[in-house]
Amino acid sequence: MQRRKFLRSSLAVTAGIAATLSPAIAQDKPSSTQKELYEWREYEIRFGSDLEQLEKYFKTALIPALNKYGVKNVGVFKEWRPSEPAKIYLLTPYASLEQYLSVPTQIKADAAYLKNCAPYSNIPADKAVYNRFTASLMMAFDGFPAMVVPSGTSRIFELRTYEGYSEDAVRRKIDMFHDGEFPIFKRAKLNPVFFGEVIAGDKLPRLTYLITCNSMEERDKGWSAFVADPEWKKLVANPRYAYTISKISNTFLVPTAYSQV
Repeated sequence: MQRRKFLRSSLAVTAGIAATLSPAIAQDKPSSTQKELYEWREYEIRFGSDLEQLEKYFKTALIPALNKYGVKNVGVFKEWRPSEPAKIYLLTPYASLEQYLSVPTQIKADAAYLKNCAPYSNIPADKAVYNRFTASLMMAFDGFPAMVVPSGTSRIFELRTYEGYSEDAVRRKIDMFHDGEFPIFKRAKLNPVFFGEVIAGDKLPRLTYLITCNSMEERDKGWSAFVADPEWKKLVANPRYAYTISKISNTFLVPTAYSQV
């Protein structure tokens, strides 16, 4: 109950939130105007712990249960170049706010899930797999309302986060995407997976998006093509889009063998 109250309170003060509370969401059926919600988790793995236990939980318990209740294309990623402590990332796309609120409750009462997650749930405190995980909730952009699952198995993902000095700065940066950046990504072969405005999480206000390429070389060529694109030069020269980003962070990821993205 507290979780529901928190989420509704957070969403109520987010720009554009009225769209997520439309009848389309209440019906929990995708429509031409409905936007997905994304939960992104970052697990910080304890040194010397058995990461396989967490991955087995994702693979045999959590992802099958999410799929069973209509949540598709769950992504699990590791760092392209592992850091210390190691990290693993979980991307869960929800069709609506209502699905985000209802599915975890359904899963926790599911007999198959409870059976499959028992080994993970019974890990003793001195054998904990991770220290903590951080989580953020994102609302898809109007112009990119649903995730695009890439084809192919050998690929690199780039997670990019743009922090703004104010809510208006982030809104203007989102407008910049809609005003012409999406076609530039396509021309540059920087294949977008999702774009999301972070509506709950840390380091707000900010937005996050995920792109993918076949290789790091392709990624580098893509960004060179992006910044050289004439349409990009027009956009970046527009004073409306000045000072929209105060910090850019990026992380390079590779999918696990069982990732659905």
